[in-house]
Amino acid sequence: MARAILRRALSLSAAVAASAHATPRVAAAFASTSSSATVVSLRSPLDDRLHRLLRSEITYIAERRPPYPPPTSFKSFAVEDRPGEQWVRLRAARRGPEAEEVKVEATMFDGAAEPLPEDAPLFHRVESLERGPRLHLSLIVEVTRADRVLGFICSAWPDELAVRHVLTLRAGGGAASSDGARGGRNFEKLGAGEREAVTRFLKEREVDGELAEFLHDYMVNKEKMELLRWLKTVESFLDK
Repeated sequence: MARAILRRALSLSAAVAASAHATPRVAAAFASTSSSATVVSLRSPLDDRLHRLLRSEITYIAERRPPYPPPTSFKSFAVEDRPGEQWVRLRAARRGPEAEEVKVEATMFDGAAEPLPEDAPLFHRVESLERGPRLHLSLIVEVTRADRVLGFICSAWPDELAVRHVLTLRAGGGAASSDGARGGRNFEKLGAGEREAVTRFLKEREVDGELAEFLHDYMVNKEKMELLRWLKTVESFLDK
C-alpha cells in the first residue's frame, strides 16, 4: 500500500514538473504571436503615396532650391526671427544726446498688387508678366525717444517703401495728439512738405527702399524654411 502511494506521488510530481516546463513554451508562443501582430503595418496605399510625395517635395526643396541661413543683421538693424512665426522684427539703437530706438515689425507676404487692366499698353503688360506678381509686406515702424513714440504704418514692395499712416504714440503705447484727439494721420493727406519730412526722417533711420528689398528677399527665404519645416513635421507624423 505504501509503495502504491509512493508511486502515485512520484507520478503526480512528474506531471507537475512537465506542466511547469510546458507553460513557458505556451507563453512564448503567445508572446511571439502577439508581438508579430503589433508590427503589422496599418498604413494604407494612400499613406504610402502621400509619404512618397512628401519625400519627393522635401528632397526637391532641400537639394534643388534650398533655403540659406538667414542673416542676423541688416545695416544697423539686428534681426530677430523665431521659427514658425509669421513675422520678423528688426531693432536698431542710436546713441548720443538724443538716444532713440527704432523697431520694425514686418509680416510675411500678405497681398499683391492688382494686375494691369486689359487696356494698359501692351509693353507694360508684357513687362509686368515677365516681372511676376508684386508681392506686398506690411510694416509697423516705431521710433522711441525718451517718453515719446512716433509710429508709421508702411507698405513694403520689392523696390520701394510707401508710408500709409503716421501715428504719435505715448510711451505706454496709446495714441496721442496735441489736441487730445486721434493720433493717426493719413500720409497721403499730408502736405507735400510734411510728406517729404516724414520720408527723410525714415530714410535717416535706414527705413527705405533698401530695407523693403532686404525684407522681400528675407521673407522669400523664410517661406522656404517654414514650408520645409512643415513638410518634415507631416512626414514624421506619418512615420509614427
